[in-house]
Amino acid sequence: METELCLSLDAENRSEYENFEDEEEIKLFLNETKRRNKCSEIEKFLETDFTEDPDYLNKLRSFSLSEGGLVNDKIRKQVWPKLLGIRPENLEPYPSEIEFESHVEFSQVVLDVNRSIKRFPPGIPYNQRLAMQDQLIRLILRVIMKHPQLQYYQGYHDVAITFLLVVGENMAFHIMEKLSTVHLKHFMEATMEKTAELLDYIFPLMEHVHPELCSYIEKGEVGSMFCLPWFLTWYSHTLNKYENVVRLYDYFLASEPLIPLYLVPVIVIYRQDAIFAVECEMSSLHQELSQLPDNLPFDRLLKEARDLYNKYPPQDIEKEAIMRRVKLKALQEEQINRKNYSNKTTNRSPSRRNWTFMQRIVPDWFFPYGRLGLLIFSASFIVGLYAYYRYANNCDGFNQ
Repeated sequence: METELCLSLDAENRSEYENFEDEEEIKLFLNETKRRNKCSEIEKFLETDFTEDPDYLNKLRSFSLSEGGLVNDKIRKQVWPKLLGIRPENLEPYPSEIEFESHVEFSQVVLDVNRSIKRFPPGIPYNQRLAMQDQLIRLILRVIMKHPQLQYYQGYHDVAITFLLVVGENMAFHIMEKLSTVHLKHFMEATMEKTAELLDYIFPLMEHVHPELCSYIEKGEVGSMFCLPWFLTWYSHTLNKYENVVRLYDYFLASEPLIPLYLVPVIVIYRQDAIFAVECEMSSLHQELSQLPDNLPFDRLLKEARDLYNKYPPQDIEKEAIMRRVKLKALQEEQINRKNYSNKTTNRSPSRRNWTFMQRIVPDWFFPYGRLGLLIFSASFIVGLYAYYRYANNCDGFNQ
C-alpha cells in the first residue's frame, strides 16, 4: 500500500518521502498525504451538487464509509445533512423561555448538559462554552417538544452535542429530529424494553464468531449492560478523542440504524486477550468490558461490523435472541424453583422437624387430634414405661 501511494505522489512529495529515515515519520507522512488527497476529492465532488441523482448520495456514503471517513468538520458540515436527506431550511420558531423552563424534562436536560463539560473542545473560552450549553439545552428541548411522543433519555445530550459542534444549532436540530424518529427511536420510547431486547443480539452475534469468548462472558453472568452507554450515545460518552467520535458518526450516518450495535461484539472480540486475562466473575468482567480504549483501529472494526451485519442480518439474529431469552428464562425459573425447594427443606424450625419425625412413629389414628393426640400418646407411653419398670422390679423381688 505504501509503495502504491509513493508511486502516485508528485515528484516533490516523492522526494520528500524518500528523505524520511524513521518509519513512524514515513507512516505519518503517507497518512497525511492520503487525507489531503481524499479531502481534495470530496471537495471537488461537492462542487457538482447533483442531489437529484441517486448515485450522488451513494458516492457521499462511499466517502463516509471508506477509510478516514469525511476527513474534517468543514466537509462534515456539508455532507452529514445530505446523508439524512435534510436540506437547509429556515430557522423554525423557538418556543418561549417560559415554555422551555416549564417542560417536564427541563431540569434533567440542564443537569445532563452541565455535566458534559468534557465533550466541549479543550481551551474553549468560558463564555463561549456557556453559550453553547444554552444552545444544547434549547436544541434538545425543541426536538422533544415538537415530538411529545419521544421520551428524553440520559445520553441523548451526548449525541446532540456532537452535531451542535459540527453543524451549528439550527442544522443540529433538524438532524436530531430525523435521528430521533429513525436511528434513536427505540431509545426514546416510554420504556427501555425494546432497547434491552436489541442488546440481546450481542451474545448470539458473538457466539457465531467466537463461541469460547461468548461462553466465558456468559459464565461470568455479566450481561450486556456494559455496552449500554456505547449504544445509547453512539460511543461519544465513553470515547475521549473527538476525532474518533466524529469518525464513527461519519460511518453510522451512512449506515443502517443497527450498525452501532453490531460494532459492540466486534470490539469485544478484538479485546479478547484483555478479557480472558481477568477473573471470570461479574464485577471484574463488567469493569474490563466497559473499557473503550481510544487507540482501537476503528476503520478496521467498522468494516468488520459491516461484514457481520451482512452475514447475520438483524431479522435472523432477532430469532436467535428470542430463543436464547426463552431458554434463559426457563433456566432461571428452574433455579428459582430449586432454591425455593431447598429453602423449604433447610429452613424448617426444630419443632417442625421433630413434629415430622413423630409423624413417622405415632399411629395415624392419633393425628386427627393434632397436638393433643400427640400429648396423649406421649403421656400413655411414659405411664406404660413406668408400669413396665415397676413390674420388672417386682419380678426381681419375687425371684429372690
